[in-house]
Amino acid sequence: MKRTTASRTTALAALLLTLPAAPAAAQTSPKPVPVKVQLKWFPQAQFAGFFVAQAKGYYRAEGLDVQFLPTGDQSPIQTVATGTADFGTTWITDLLTARQQGIPVVHIAQLFQKSGYTLVALKSSNLKAPADFKGKRVGVWPSGNEYPAVALLKKYGLTTSLDSSVSNPSVQAVTYPFDPSIVFPDKVDLVSAMTYNEVDQIVGLGYPLDKLQIFHASDYGINLLEDLMFTTERTLSNRNFKGSGQSGEDIAAKLVRATLKGWNYAVKNQKEAVQIVLVNCGNTCKGSGTRSSAASHQTWQMAEVAKLYSAGPTLKGRAGYLDPATYQANVSLLKNLGLLKSDPSAAAVTYKVWEKATGKK
Repeated sequence: MKRTTASRTTALAALLLTLPAAPAAAQTSPKPVPVKVQLKWFPQAQFAGFFVAQAKGYYRAEGLDVQFLPTGDQSPIQTVATGTADFGTTWITDLLTARQQGIPVVHIAQLFQKSGYTLVALKSSNLKAPADFKGKRVGVWPSGNEYPAVALLKKYGLTTSLDSSVSNPSVQAVTYPFDPSIVFPDKVDLVSAMTYNEVDQIVGLGYPLDKLQIFHASDYGINLLEDLMFTTERTLSNRNFKGSGQSGEDIAAKLVRATLKGWNYAVKNQKEAVQIVLVNCGNTCKGSGTRSSAASHQTWQMAEVAKLYSAGPTLKGRAGYLDPATYQANVSLLKNLGLLKSDPSAAAVTYKVWEKATGKK
């Protein structure tokens, strides 16, 4: 019997239904974009949010392959400006003075909303207020880290030996390389200390908190902002960051979004965050003396940096936001110190990255 065209078509259709389906095209995820971040210091809980974001996969979820470059004594401004790193963390004074020197760095997110800088003395010294520092020896750090102390002293009409134009300074500044045991308490009356690091080191040296008089710079109106995230104008204006097809601004927003997520988790889950930090820690995270334990020192540090993060705009659900009023107060303070000759250009700070990262205005 002759088969009709219609019957042949029906048979072909039936045959096709019995054949195994052709494999679907393999689905490949875009390759993560490599991003180098220069931290301001050696790995420790000061950077807990970054390490948590990496351990929890927050950066990977944003399509980023983040590598952290511990800086030690090297300035993050230098490594980011030269392109060795794409992004970095630093303090507001470093960023604005670099900007004044013509280095096109840009503030993109403010992590710590409150200064952790203090001056520490023994209670037996009977120092009760900054006005009592006249005639005393104050231990300060080098390379621009002395500015909070200088600002506090100047507010109370005190001059220091750091100013070569002053013939008879009221305070003798003693510069030393960060370790308080080098100078405190034999060579200085007061010593610089971050709440999250050197204060605990001093306790470890045998000086319990109830024997210490701690002067928090922020309590006296010296709230020079510390850990912030920054990059360069070149990176932000790049329309094809490392061949990813994404702009530098978009990559920055993803980095900030994941980092803030890491910080929020770290603050809420401090014990777990400390364990993550310890995986990244080196010999510098052990504390000192009786506190020479990485676990205990980083537990202290995590609790203290959480206070600096959970302040100001963060309490209003705006973590990472640089409050304009606080920023302007910092600018005015740095101008008063003579570190800034004029207001920084508007390009020194961008809110576009933070807005993209958070979806807020």
